[in-house]
Amino acid sequence: MNPDPGLRERKKRRTRAAISDAALRLFLTDGFDAVSVVDIATAAEVSKRTLFQYFPSKEDLVVHRFADHVDDAARVVRDRGRGQTPLDALHAAFRTGLDNHEPATGLCDTPEVVACYRLVLDTPALTARLARFLDSGEIALAETLGPPHDLDARLAASAITAVRRNLCEANWRELAAGCSAAQRHPVAVAEADRAFELLAAGFARAVPAPD
Repeated sequence: MNPDPGLRERKKRRTRAAISDAALRLFLTDGFDAVSVVDIATAAEVSKRTLFQYFPSKEDLVVHRFADHVDDAARVVRDRGRGQTPLDALHAAFRTGLDNHEPATGLCDTPEVVACYRLVLDTPALTARLARFLDSGEIALAETLGPPHDLDARLAASAITAVRRNLCEANWRELAAGCSAAQRHPVAVAEADRAFELLAAGFARAVPAPD
């Protein structure tokens, strides 16, 4: 008899979380470069082979925590309200994320999240891996903004992705330096408003209001 699919899936999620949590603890204690995959597997009480079944690379042990939000921009554009422009929808969603101190905006000062921010900022390999994740989100956004291979959609998606990343990283750096989310919030909002104002001025024709 096959195991209960629900139980099997829950066990997989627990194993994945255990590996990820063990890796983060070691990285924060000893540094990313000093910790080996074997160290992580031992701490999580799994084999090296099992670890790689869940995480294809050492970098993914950290960056996967951001992966759920990679396609956020494309989703926001797809789900925008009737009569709302893509840029207005993205602006509103980012502002809401700031107000709610969501990790994806860089404005979450939960200790574990701030520790992740510091780890990524201080580790070039993690910064590079995160950039690859963002590339996939940019492609998804371009496909949502226009027809396949459309130049305007590609350029708009690239600019929007760069702006969102810039805003997030500015918040990361301030929180990693000791600023609280509440202290940073007014500046983060003002910077987001200015950034989307500039995007709207430059890409109003590329991502126009719906008919």
